[in-house]
Amino acid sequence: MLTHVMETIKQLTEINSPSGNTEEAINYVKHLAENLGYRTELTNKGALIITVDGLNNSEQRCITAHVDTLGAMVKEIKENGRLALDLIGGFHFNAIEGEYCEIQTQTGQTYTGTICLHETSVHVYKDNHKIPRNSEHMEVRIDEITSSEQETRDLGIEVGDFISFDPRTIITSSGFIKSRHLDDKASVGIIIELLKKLKEENTKLPHTTQFYISNNEEIGYGANATISDSIVEFIALDMGALGEGQSSDEYTVSICAKDSSGPYHKALKNHLVNLCKINDIPYKIDIYPYYSSDASAALKAGVDIRHGLFGAGIESSHAMERTHIDSITATQNLLYAYCLSPINK
Repeated sequence: MLTHVMETIKQLTEINSPSGNTEEAINYVKHLAENLGYRTELTNKGALIITVDGLNNSEQRCITAHVDTLGAMVKEIKENGRLALDLIGGFHFNAIEGEYCEIQTQTGQTYTGTICLHETSVHVYKDNHKIPRNSEHMEVRIDEITSSEQETRDLGIEVGDFISFDPRTIITSSGFIKSRHLDDKASVGIIIELLKKLKEENTKLPHTTQFYISNNEEIGYGANATISDSIVEFIALDMGALGEGQSSDEYTVSICAKDSSGPYHKALKNHLVNLCKINDIPYKIDIYPYYSSDASAALKAGVDIRHGLFGAGIESSHAMERTHIDSITATQNLLYAYCLSPINK
């Protein structure tokens, strides 16, 4: 089931963009937006703002999604030539054990490797299942002939080089897309498809809307600056967290009532719910207990906005993620309905 949005998401996941190394992904979205005729600007932090003019320019909206992902950096070049890692983003080593990766050097060279437990071989390390998966025991096995620190340095690899994880993106015939980094490239893909739709239909939005493609969300300070005083509503388009005790699933749009930062704006949340009811969009309301967003980061930065959050339900967040076309479609439909609705007061 290769729909346009699924293919767009797949293309985005295949662009390496761990927090701190997002230029290629940002430029990819920038060029798409400019080719559609939209105004764009880059912030000093390297985020992208795409402006869609509306009938009302005095009361504006901001809709943000983030293109940065989890990743790692080279922490140390070990005596055996392998690499110790320092993680970027909120996850644990068990989520990447055995994963293929790429190391991008400061000079632009790229090497492949595998993230391994140092004591991987069961034929050598009898009780290796008991060994903690942490920075002391996990390392990158580089796909080059190297067995010493100097041989690895001779490749051009140094401390501080970025490490990206193979997304392994697959779209199934049953309508699923499974991949790393659907958080939050699914949302970025949905925004790209919305921009195409607005242009194709020559639709005029009721309010000027800034689409803020953030590049530091996974480390806590994405879309929290360069926010116009004219913006009164701020939506984080981000994943719905799935698991035991959660209401959200892979087939509906998830509307967040509260996360670890506190409740989202009640009236705006109710407006989103009403849009779902009016437009027959399948939805779930949920609370994400260990989660925060660029909307909550903007509030903490002191921006005076009404904030909300919704998105596709993503299974196994910060690991091998998955969602279904039904959830993506429901999210697309809510985003479209929201953009075309008047600001809720």
